Amino acid sequence: MYLHLGQETIVDTKDIVGIYDMDTSTVSKWSREYLNQAEKEGRVVNVSFFDLPKSFIICKSDRGLKEIVYISPLSSQTLLRRSQNNQTIYG
Repeated sequence: MYLHLGQETIVDTKDIVGIYDMDTSTVSKWSREYLNQAEKEGRVVNVSFFDLPKSFIICKSDRGLKEIVYISPLSSQTLLRRSQNNQTIYG
């Protein structure tokens, strides 16, 4: 199953490691450091170009590299609900 994260970005749900709320997760020093390091390494994909980011999704990379981090305008609750209901969402 695939999950739409925003704009034209879709990921396979089997590759999702975690879905996190941007507001509550970035309070943690570990989360901020993880996101900063991922950005420095070029592993962040921002799909919330025109909207405020509401969540970030960590996915396994198909190239054997470290995880890819997607920044999404959709809330973590919306993404979790869609993935749990086995909904394939496009748009």
